[in-house]
Amino acid sequence: MMETLSGILHTTWLIIVVVLFFNFMIFVHELGHFLAGKWRGAYIDRFQIWFGKPLWKRKIGGVQWGIGWIPAGGFVSLPQLESMEGIEGRTDVPEGLKPLKPLDKVIIAAAGPLFSLLLAYAFAVVVWIAGNPEIQSIEPQVGYVAPGSPAERAGILAGDTILAVDGKPVSQWTGHLEGVRELIALSEGERIRLTISRPGVQQPITIESGYELPQKEWWQRQGMRRMGFVPASPAVVGEVRPNSPAAFAGLKEGQRIIAVNGQPVYSPLAVLAVSKKGEPLQLTVTATDGTELQLSVQPRVPDNWQGLPGATPLLGFDWQAEPARVKMEYPSPQQQVNLSLQWMYDTLKKICAPGSSVKMEHLSGPVGIGNYIYRMMEAGEGIGWRLAFWFAVVLNVNLAVLNILPLPVVDGGHVTLGIIEMLRGKPVSGRFLGWIMTAFIFLLFAFFIFVTFKDVGDMIGDSSDPPALPAPIFRVQ
Repeated sequence: MMETLSGILHTTWLIIVVVLFFNFMIFVHELGHFLAGKWRGAYIDRFQIWFGKPLWKRKIGGVQWGIGWIPAGGFVSLPQLESMEGIEGRTDVPEGLKPLKPLDKVIIAAAGPLFSLLLAYAFAVVVWIAGNPEIQSIEPQVGYVAPGSPAERAGILAGDTILAVDGKPVSQWTGHLEGVRELIALSEGERIRLTISRPGVQQPITIESGYELPQKEWWQRQGMRRMGFVPASPAVVGEVRPNSPAAFAGLKEGQRIIAVNGQPVYSPLAVLAVSKKGEPLQLTVTATDGTELQLSVQPRVPDNWQGLPGATPLLGFDWQAEPARVKMEYPSPQQQVNLSLQWMYDTLKKICAPGSSVKMEHLSGPVGIGNYIYRMMEAGEGIGWRLAFWFAVVLNVNLAVLNILPLPVVDGGHVTLGIIEMLRGKPVSGRFLGWIMTAFIFLLFAFFIFVTFKDVGDMIGDSSDPPALPAPIFRVQ
């Protein structure tokens, strides 16, 4: 009971931290508009975090401060800029309020993205000093190839080491959009070219393969490209269950399975695949002292799994997890910002590429971003907050760049209108601008609803997944 209560309190605390963390970034962005507006003598009606009717509001110094009910973004109501009534609601404008100069409009609009960028540098300084926990990826060696997968049809074998994907050299399985997994997921065209090194073959081999997209429910995002193989990892025996086939065969915790029926093993999945057939197996294992043993074992279905959907024969032990290798890195603030810009550019380029499987639906809204930060926080003390600060650098750089784009509704649109007004000597037609603003407000909220729907759908998961089986129990036969 106490453990359950502790878990609930821990989860609740993390959710509160994530909400405060996320909205702090929004607050700083809007604070830029607010301070610039005060500096340029603009009339400020409201400062609100989140959109919609305020759940809480208070008037301080002539400005209404509040929190809306739609958990996305925020705004500072500046009626002397262009009308944003569709998002911010109706504003009571004082009589005799003079229009702002075009330069003032540009400064006020640009201040939000500027403050987001400055906040990104502030977070980057913290990461530079405290460090970024970089999980060291494993080598790009293939551990298991799924039967019938594109990789198997192309001739890729367990034990192959991938040297390059579509001509781009790789040294790790995943990481920074430069690993095997990311390059396959972000590839373009119908064929993916792999350069591999194969045991017993002197020269590198080039193999072209197709790909598959994981089947998802209609409420989820489309899966990313994959070829049907997993990285190599040691098949080390963990806890052996009493009365199991493994126990009778003499398998011990800490032993490593290096071959099954004479075939080298590069992944625990290879052992699981052959054990499901229920046929007798000859295992070659190495003990913790380095000695090599030959053991015979007969997999069987656990007694409490009889008749259950998805039940298959097992050997009867858990796998010993390989400890994560974490290395603390200290990139400079400018390196972090540059990398964030590079990631953003690469992502947008893939979305626009006609031969790519990356679509607009793969972008995340506030729910998805909050869930991502939550999972980072769960990494534990000393790691979680460092990962969250590193992600905050990326997020604020994205916030700054997206808001400075010359599009209606966002800050860059106001900057553009201010520049046009300076060049023309008069503002853009109110009616024409109203049509444009209304259209983009509709598109903005439609996109927000769409990505939020996908965020929630991904969190719910796949309804077609079979129910989890209970912990296996073997009885004496």
